Amino acid sequence: MARSSLREFQERLARRLAEAGDTERRGLLGFQCGSDNWLIELSEAGEILPSPPLSPVPLTRPWFRGLANVRGTLYGVVDFAAFNGQPAIAPGGRARLLLIGARHGLHSALLVSSSTGLRSHDDFEPAAAGAAPPWVARRLRDMQGREWLQLDAARLLTQPVFLDAGLD
Repeated sequence: MARSSLREFQERLARRLAEAGDTERRGLLGFQCGSDNWLIELSEAGEILPSPPLSPVPLTRPWFRGLANVRGTLYGVVDFAAFNGQPAIAPGGRARLLLIGARHGLHSALLVSSSTGLRSHDDFEPAAAGAAPPWVARRLRDMQGREWLQLDAARLLTQPVFLDAGLD
């Protein structure tokens, strides 16, 4: 019995190590927000999870959806589609919260339409430059010809328009 358990442990360990190596190669997290495809470096992303109940905050901009309690920590939730001028995202279904900003001392979350999973840098090539907000690090194109916008979370978190959620 001990040999069987040791063998199973070694097999599980080998699988987990292989998966960890695959995760390093897949250094991007893809998500959809409204009609746009987005990417974020895994090192900039926190957790992605189903949206918990949101507590509305009065006198805020329509794109500021409220506060979410995630394991005892409050996160300000921004509807990323509405923030970017698209129709608002309905929480629930495939919508997810993408926690960002913990590295920068901010508890902020983006409400996104859905998560599209881990991606590799090798799956993309640069796309033609175009007008984009300052939080777009670069435009990319995947092998199917779809355009993706890479989010620079640090730039987003320092934008006055993002930080000023209160109504004037």
